[in-house]
Amino acid sequence: MALLITNECINCDVCEPECPNGAISEGELIYEIDPGFCTECVGHYDKPQCIRVCPVECIIHDPDRPEDLDALYQKYQKLTAG
Repeated sequence: MALLITNECINCDVCEPECPNGAISEGELIYEIDPGFCTECVGHYDKPQCIRVCPVECIIHDPDRPEDLDALYQKYQKLTAG
């Protein structure tokens, strides 16, 4: 699954630089994760780095975007090809 930042986000700026795919950006009200770029850090790290650093635990698996590890790895390969 891609990850999702919930409304509990406090805009602390710690998640954005941790994302190896550049999937996190500042939205109108809170930070947002682009599901097209989110691999949950598959291919880069063992665990999602944004979740690791979030002080308010507002990053969850997006229930509307189910992806298994194979799909996340394929996305990683596409993003890093080239």
